Amino acid sequence: MNGPIGRRVAYWRGRRNMSQQQFADRLGKSKSWVDKVERGVRSLDRVSVIHDVAAVLALDPDTLLAGAGRPEPASPSEAAQSPAETADAVQAVRAALTRHPALTTHPTTPAPDPDRYRTRTAHANAAYEHGRYGMLLGLLPDLLHDSHRTEIDQRVQTYRLTTLALVKLGATDLAWLTADRGLAIAASTDDPLLAALATAPLGQALRAAGRHRHAFETTIIGAHQIAPLSNSEGTPAERAACVTLLLQAALAAAEGHDPPTVAELLDDAHEMTGPAGPERAAVEATRVAAAAALGEGRRAVDLHEALTAGPGWPLLTLEHRAAHLVDVTPAYVRSGDPAGAGRALLTADRLVPAEVRVRPAGRAALAGVLTAQDRPDPHLLALANAAGVGGVR
Repeated sequence: MNGPIGRRVAYWRGRRNMSQQQFADRLGKSKSWVDKVERGVRSLDRVSVIHDVAAVLALDPDTLLAGAGRPEPASPSEAAQSPAETADAVQAVRAALTRHPALTTHPTTPAPDPDRYRTRTAHANAAYEHGRYGMLLGLLPDLLHDSHRTEIDQRVQTYRLTTLALVKLGATDLAWLTADRGLAIAASTDDPLLAALATAPLGQALRAAGRHRHAFETTIIGAHQIAPLSNSEGTPAERAACVTLLLQAALAAAEGHDPPTVAELLDDAHEMTGPAGPERAAVEATRVAAAAALGEGRRAVDLHEALTAGPGWPLLTLEHRAAHLVDVTPAYVRSGDPAGAGRALLTADRLVPAEVRVRPAGRAALAGVLTAQDRPDPHLLALANAAGVGGVR
């Protein structure tokens, strides 16, 4: 479709069967903002915003920028792929990780354009942050293949995204392998920040595999290597990486049932973050998840409701918010409020459908909440039917 970019946004939004409000929610914008963009009153002139818009619409950014060519085939719906389709996509990623570049790439094969590769990686990252996991899985095989001939920081970023996607979709052993490769590449440099950025996904993969002690050791060592525990020392990037590692260590400690260590690590992370930024919101979200992991259902719910009512909640990415809502549902059930758990899942589905309909933890949470309700919410029953979640009464 040709024409102004706002008109193309409106066209593709309609193709994806999204209302302006749904589109705005997934972008983290207001409905008024979307309306102004589509009418041409407000311009889309920032590359990062165009990438975000493209990710929500499941498009290559060039489609919005150029507006040339025929409309692409219909992408997976907002409910994303079926479990079988997701399994096939994971297998494609597995195959890409299996093919060693030394055996499959001819020495005369030109390296990918660095700027274009960075654009592709940014697009994949935006897809993850907006919960477009099917889209991300489709991008990863080519990114993995081309990463072997690009800059090391981009290779690490590609392995990080691959790990996060695989953890999300339950492929824990493959995620562990991928994260280990990313850390090995980062550790071959003299860049402690790059090593820290590669350590966090390894900690997440180890946690997903049930290796809580190893996850704790890996992430706490990485945290202390990257920056002092102070909000006034180190660069902002170093402090942010340190906070990320401390949060992973706190979750590992919670899963290992060590409340004093959890409290200490979360307090350290709190001290290293500003009061009004997304990093502080991430600390508070982790406090909720840690309480839930420790079996403190009522406390987790109280902390969660304080978080979602505060100014930091909208600063978290769509993926983070939807995943958090899925992960807090067992705490609602444990505290005797299955209706609250249902509301959390419906909100998660509105933000990122794949979190509930594709992510194994989301599907399990949906089945668990329906089972816990004497008279299941009709909206949840409809969601279960759309997601193909059976076995509920």
